[in-house]
Amino acid sequence: MKYRAHISSSISGLWTLAPAVALLIGLLLAPEAAVTGARRGLALCAGSVVPALLPFLCASGLLNALGLPRLLAKGPGKALTRLLGLPAAATAPLLLGFTGGYPVGAAALGDLVRRGELDRREAGRLLPVCNNTGPAFIIGAAGTGVFGSGKVGLALYAAHVLAALTLALLSRKTGKRYAAAEQPDETGAGTTTAGAKPASLAKALPESVRGAVSAVLGISGFVVFFSVLLALLDANGRFSALAGQLAANLGAELSFVRALLTGLLELGGGIGALTGLRPTPGNLALASFLLGFGGLSVHCQTLAVLEGTDVPGNRLLPGRLLHGILAAGITLLLAR
Repeated sequence: MKYRAHISSSISGLWTLAPAVALLIGLLLAPEAAVTGARRGLALCAGSVVPALLPFLCASGLLNALGLPRLLAKGPGKALTRLLGLPAAATAPLLLGFTGGYPVGAAALGDLVRRGELDRREAGRLLPVCNNTGPAFIIGAAGTGVFGSGKVGLALYAAHVLAALTLALLSRKTGKRYAAAEQPDETGAGTTTAGAKPASLAKALPESVRGAVSAVLGISGFVVFFSVLLALLDANGRFSALAGQLAANLGAELSFVRALLTGLLELGGGIGALTGLRPTPGNLALASFLLGFGGLSVHCQTLAVLEGTDVPGNRLLPGRLLHGILAAGITLLLAR
């Protein structure tokens, strides 16, 4: 029995090592493709990721440290979160996620957990709702860049927001569940989430910038890694063969299937692969699905900005998958 258990453990270990070994072999067999992919990823980081995310991550950390969640938890913000069945502290991550893009909303949730203003389990439940693609990418890259229309981009963004709100309603809880996590504020008026007091600007600013730079470095690393992975898959021809086989079996356009497979790994590459396709309901629905799902690269980036918080990430992947499906369905309704 011990021998069989040992054999089973060894086989399991080999299966675990298989992806890493395959990656190493790919790097050895196609070093030029790996270098090209790395350069493409670094160019994407320098031209898009860092300029777009660094300011938002700095602003997100600064606003959280200065007490924005406490202010938004009152009045209209409180009413919105109660309607959606979210804790009052979720208002700031929700708004930052809708405006800043991946993974700004997740970073805002992580900051609240670190400051003791949000329970880590609730943050895990809120991850699929508060972590979203931003309007700059949806309207600029997907709408204008891919389909040549800002109006299409606005429609895709509207579908994305509606899908997130629908996801919140589907997983909503009553406000009573959050009563224990809320305490009267210093003036005794209304309620606010318990936690650390707002920091001073002199302390919050350098901490926010350091945290944002660290997060962007991690995000950039994942962008480069997945760019290399896609380049290696293209180099050996298997990725193209798989796309061709699926296109033939499904009766779909090759570029449609290739965009789907690419987007499941990396969002920017998947959206870019849609370039040249007409804005048909099906193509728009695919774009919506990819924007809602985010790709494995975005999932890794999200988990990276939550490091050290113990926020459970088990809801992230199924939540983003459901978000993508909801966004695709809403887009089909809007397109027709």
